[in-house]
Amino acid sequence: MKYLKALLIILFVAFSTIAHAQNKKSEKVVIKTNIVCDHCKACETCGKMFQTEMLKIKGVKMYELDDEKETITVYFNPKKTNLQTIKTAISKLGFDADEIKADPIAYEKLDGCCKA
Repeated sequence: MKYLKALLIILFVAFSTIAHAQNKKSEKVVIKTNIVCDHCKACETCGKMFQTEMLKIKGVKMYELDDEKETITVYFNPKKTNLQTIKTAISKLGFDADEIKADPIAYEKLDGCCKA
């Protein structure tokens, strides 16, 4: 009886852990990019466009730009999008995203200060 109770507790904890892992609603990823100017976050042309377009990606909840480290931290719902989709979207905005290079046409549309 004592062993049965211990076994039930272990099974309960195991199933709770599995259920919690499956209900994970967001993931965080840090993407290396080529954002080099210190005002891209507020730039009327690049910054506002970047903000609008990033938040249009289905599943992206929020993001943080770090111009010093040249990274973008993206928080997203893995059931609605994936890392490859996010990187491709960043590339189409004119910025590198890890191994994916910026789309040349989008890059040319950026202000001169936002080009690497």
